[in-house]
Amino acid sequence: MVVKKSNSNMRNLVYVHLNESNQYVLTCGIEFSEFAQSLSGLMNQVLLLKHQFDDGDFNMHTLLEYVPNERIGKLAKENVDTYGDFCWIDFEEVEGLDELTNQELAELLYLGHRKEHLKTPFYQKLRNRFVYLAHDDGWWNKVYYRNMKDFYRMLGGALSEKLTDKKLEKNLLGIKKRRTFPNIPIDILLNIKTMMKEGILISVKDAAQSRLRVEIPIWVIGDFSNMDDMYEEYEKVGQDKADAKLVFDKKTKEWKIYSI
Repeated sequence: MVVKKSNSNMRNLVYVHLNESNQYVLTCGIEFSEFAQSLSGLMNQVLLLKHQFDDGDFNMHTLLEYVPNERIGKLAKENVDTYGDFCWIDFEEVEGLDELTNQELAELLYLGHRKEHLKTPFYQKLRNRFVYLAHDDGWWNKVYYRNMKDFYRMLGGALSEKLTDKKLEKNLLGIKKRRTFPNIPIDILLNIKTMMKEGILISVKDAAQSRLRVEIPIWVIGDFSNMDDMYEEYEKVGQDKADAKLVFDKKTKEWKIYSI
């Protein structure tokens, strides 16, 4: 499907292409651990469609393994990017798995294999909020969201965490410490929804910091399914003036966004 360049290349670069009509988002640069952390209060049990996790429970009806809620944290600590394909759908009750029809199970297997939906990927029996389809997790991720606000919540959390990890500042004793940043509010990110529909690159790597604020550049780079091609495009446009900037005001502790 895609050739993985290197997760380290994309650790602080985030590509986002929003397909609102089909309720999914294609991303590069956001890993499952960041997804799970940002949406920890919304994560239910997950039915594993493609994986190499060795601590799942087996469901006799679907002949698939699943991860109960209390083991999601263990799954999030796994190096799932080494799995190759890593695909799952969340669900509320095991009884819901047992009620799936052959047709519905076939649709789920198709999702995991082709990473495309045949019919709506949201099932009343499962009451799922997400369908998570990844190849080399963090490099090519396609996630369906029942409620698109969950995506913006996830993105706001993941970006702030990346910035927190990146910004190590020295105190008066010369000891490095982490500067923490609040999650970017949903209403701020909604301002660049139109850009996301075209395909954007948000670069925490290229963030500029002054005494008063931090500025994260955003470029509109287009629709890509091959992330090698996307990265090559970033290397071209990354030298140009950004199309927008996410700005954190250190005094007010607030996020703002500016179109340029």
